[in-house]
Amino acid sequence: MYYVAALYKFSSIRDPEKLQNEIRAKLKSLSIYGTILVGEEGINGTISGKDLKIESALAYIKSIQGFSQIDIKFSQSEVNPFVRLKIKLKKEIVTIGDKSINPNKIVGDYIDPKNWNNLISDKDTILIDTRNNYEYSIGTFKNAINPNTVKFREFPEWVKNQNFTDTEKKNKKVAMFCTGGIRCEKASSYMKNQGFKNVFHLKGGILKYLENIDINDSKWNGECFVFDDRVSVKHDLSEGKYDLCHGCRTPITEQDKLSSNYVKGVSCHHCVNEKTKDQVN
Repeated sequence: MYYVAALYKFSSIRDPEKLQNEIRAKLKSLSIYGTILVGEEGINGTISGKDLKIESALAYIKSIQGFSQIDIKFSQSEVNPFVRLKIKLKKEIVTIGDKSINPNKIVGDYIDPKNWNNLISDKDTILIDTRNNYEYSIGTFKNAINPNTVKFREFPEWVKNQNFTDTEKKNKKVAMFCTGGIRCEKASSYMKNQGFKNVFHLKGGILKYLENIDINDSKWNGECFVFDDRVSVKHDLSEGKYDLCHGCRTPITEQDKLSSNYVKGVSCHHCVNEKTKDQVN
């Protein structure tokens, strides 16, 4: 059994390149797989390994100055969901495309999973899924708004196009969520900069919610897309039913594979019309 740890924290890093090399050396020595992004604003990634080695890896990451309280979500996989280790240097550890957005300076309020249901049940709450459309399509919270984004950097433009009034910005509660918490945290920083007063984001994201909330009390519908070979996880965090079209990176079911538009590794019904005849054949 492999243990999978999704982790992130916004915390200023003085020398990201130096830290990148140190993390790579340490995790490689522990036979850890996965991807970690390192930037001036913090660390973001998902890694996997055997139990004692993943424990050692996480202990090391927590020992890095500013990351003792790094947010970690756990799940398991029978096979290693990653094929290699990648430690990447990035300008942003989650790309919104606006350098003025800095969660290390201003951010919304964290909401623990145990308090999330009450918040999103409030009639004065605007519930926003900050993930991309293909993630939303296989699972989300009841009554969540889908911004229909292809990339997270499209989120600010979507907000501007909603033409929220000053009264809404002042009086409405805005509750946002994403897979592990990083996108909705950065989105909350953007919303605060735009004048929204009551901004909240789900601490630890969907994964922490599924880990902590009993399915009988859950307001989550469907499965949660994850960025590894499992593709999705169910409410109990076991591997889901979805596969991935490697032509467009969209989650697909076994039923989808029966379509004449499905060509393994090339296309599915979502993207076949975007492919040339030679690509499909």
